[in-house]
Amino acid sequence: MIDIKFLRENPDIVKENIKKKFQDSKLPLVDEVIELDAEVRKAQQEADDIRANRNKISKEIGALMGQGKKEEAEAKKAEVAANAARLAELEEKENDLREKIKKDMMTIPNIIDPSVPIGKDDSENVEIQKYGEPTVPDFEIPYHTEIMERFHGIDMDAAGRVAGNGFYYLMGDIARLHSAVLAYARDFMIGRGFTYCVPPFMIRSAVVDGVMSFAEMDAMMYKIEGEDLYLIGTSEHSMIGKFIDTIIPEEELPHTLTSYSPCFRKEKGAHGIEERGVYRIHQFEKQEMIVVCKPEDSPLWFDKLWQNTVDLFRTLDIPVRTIECCSGDLADLKVKSYDVEAWSPRQQKYFEVGSCSNLGDAQARRLRIRVNGKDGKYFAHTLNNTVVAPPRMLIAFLENNLQPDGSIRIPEALRPYMGGMTEIR
Repeated sequence: MIDIKFLRENPDIVKENIKKKFQDSKLPLVDEVIELDAEVRKAQQEADDIRANRNKISKEIGALMGQGKKEEAEAKKAEVAANAARLAELEEKENDLREKIKKDMMTIPNIIDPSVPIGKDDSENVEIQKYGEPTVPDFEIPYHTEIMERFHGIDMDAAGRVAGNGFYYLMGDIARLHSAVLAYARDFMIGRGFTYCVPPFMIRSAVVDGVMSFAEMDAMMYKIEGEDLYLIGTSEHSMIGKFIDTIIPEEELPHTLTSYSPCFRKEKGAHGIEERGVYRIHQFEKQEMIVVCKPEDSPLWFDKLWQNTVDLFRTLDIPVRTIECCSGDLADLKVKSYDVEAWSPRQQKYFEVGSCSNLGDAQARRLRIRVNGKDGKYFAHTLNNTVVAPPRMLIAFLENNLQPDGSIRIPEALRPYMGGMTEIR
């Protein structure tokens, strides 16, 4: 959510930003907010005048009563009563107008960074850099669930009977590999100076509204019936929510946290054959990283965050690349975003395994996360990035470490977490 003062003073910039995101249907919202804002300020001014006049009249009533002028005092009391009714009307009008403004402001997209490439959708995202040499072995790479099934490592049929489509049982060494990756990612991020955290796996609607757009919420979140609670789609939500309604001393920044959580997503829409198996599922586990920092530091932290993911994947011998999301592919709260994609020898292409985002002060403004600086209070900047999400990451791991005899090589960095195993047979 952008600053309403910025919108009021720079409507053309806000409209141009909407056009860059190819969301022209939202253009009328800018003028609507300006009109509503003018109405609010007009109502507020009248209400302030009434309050000031009420105080003045109250003093006059006291003086008249002291002088024995009862009739004149009663007339003044009637004037106060009439003003009270009008004040109640104005206060109700103010509240209604502010709610409409808030709804519009939460729909208008954040101002994107000038460096973001302009494009309509993810087909126009831009490759930044590759890390590691993508290879295609001279033997067939089976579909990832087939690889897992060879080790009796997955049961999606049983999960379907228990929970429906989009769920799985991981078994044996594959389940152990899944947990090993998470444990390694946790220690990797602790080694990078991040504080480890296990957050709540449910959040209130006030936090949901603060961390994501309405469209994202509808496509992702599971609501707990009868309660003001949602299952988290990523621990970023509860981790940023940790700072709701706080004023952080500037000297405490940055806050750098890495968190483990299960994640729950609706995953609406149809997907292709390569998105079967454990690529798109309703429940998975994930290691995340978030930063709360001063505005001037957020570009530097953005680069540090995506580099962490690249470095982790390279220690596991998985080739990756970074992709910059174009304007049309950016969620409304994001200022700038990179996807980290891993190489798939089976598909002979890269696929997304993580996403790094700088949200500027959008989340902080919604959640009222402020910093107490030497020159006054201001909104913090928030960033987040996937360290690793093992179900999807396992696809890249299995494909890139599959050996000709069907065994799975365990990279050296992961062996301590696998009881010293060098391969899975």
